[in-house]
Amino acid sequence: MLRNRRRLGAWLLAAVVLVVVLVLYDADRTGVGDPKAAPSATPSATLPGTAAPAPTTAAPSPSASPSPPAPPGTGGPSPSASACTSPGACGYPDANSTGPRIALERHDTGNMSVKKDGTVIKGWDIRGSLDIYANDVTIIDSRITSTNWWGVNLRPGFSGLKVLHTTITAVPGKGPDNGGVNYAVSNMGGSSIEVGWCDISVFGNALSMGQGNLHDNYVHDLVAFRNQGGEWQHIDAVISGGGNKGRLTIRHNTLLNSTPVDKGATAAVGLFADTGVVSSVVVEDNWLAGGAYALYGGGPGATGIQVTGNVFSTQYHPASGAYGPVTAWNAGGAGNVWKDNRMSDGRPVEPAS
Repeated sequence: MLRNRRRLGAWLLAAVVLVVVLVLYDADRTGVGDPKAAPSATPSATLPGTAAPAPTTAAPSPSASPSPPAPPGTGGPSPSASACTSPGACGYPDANSTGPRIALERHDTGNMSVKKDGTVIKGWDIRGSLDIYANDVTIIDSRITSTNWWGVNLRPGFSGLKVLHTTITAVPGKGPDNGGVNYAVSNMGGSSIEVGWCDISVFGNALSMGQGNLHDNYVHDLVAFRNQGGEWQHIDAVISGGGNKGRLTIRHNTLLNSTPVDKGATAAVGLFADTGVVSSVVVEDNWLAGGAYALYGGGPGATGIQVTGNVFSTQYHPASGAYGPVTAWNAGGAGNVWKDNRMSDGRPVEPAS
């Protein structure tokens, strides 16, 4: 009898051990009960051809401070727009993505005139300026340091100019206009020109033209100066005087104007009706900062002005420009479009009505 009880007890103990082993095995296999097996808040890498896991969103902290009031011309916080910290960090041109890509050879040209059609200037480190009296001239992978009114100037009656991957700067205090310099690239011709991937600084009105294709440029560190009449020169990263017959496209540039307003700062993009009605302008996907207003929109008669997807940076002023992000916008003009523009902290930008 005692032997049977011992045998029964041994069987019961073995059964209990087996159940415990099975439970532990199942927990280990599924991760249940193991704190280290809990799902991570950080998404894991996704294999090619598979869908990425949906990211988790943390609930806002009850102690978070309220958003600051919107500056003039901006709306409230936009939950769908993300903030940008700097042009380069947010995919806009900077010193690392513009300028020459090759080694340069010094050329002390002085103020040189180019008069042969199809001329290509490549790999030059120019001490001087280029005055273009020819068609289809290309300046590429070069550097221009000017003490003239301009860095590159296309004269009336000529066309086809391209200025690509080039640094264009000047020597402050050494220019002809009471020590100042006016235009990094000036289009006096009757057709569009292309300026792309250029690093541009110092010049008061850096890119001056009524028509052209301006893309992927970095305009920065413009220098204020008094003109020969003793007045502060207006300072703009891009300026157009209106009356143009072709299209002006300003796309994916970094356009900075840190000049103080009391020393002539006007705009990052200034569309003015100085010589005629402003029309057919695209301002798309640019990083804009500084000026009295970051953007002058062409005025009452402007038509065909498309301003879309731009970031108005607060790096110099809380409202992008000293007085606001935009002025002189003709909301009722034929073909005028204002869409998807925002401050660098994500708030939407709308022109004043």
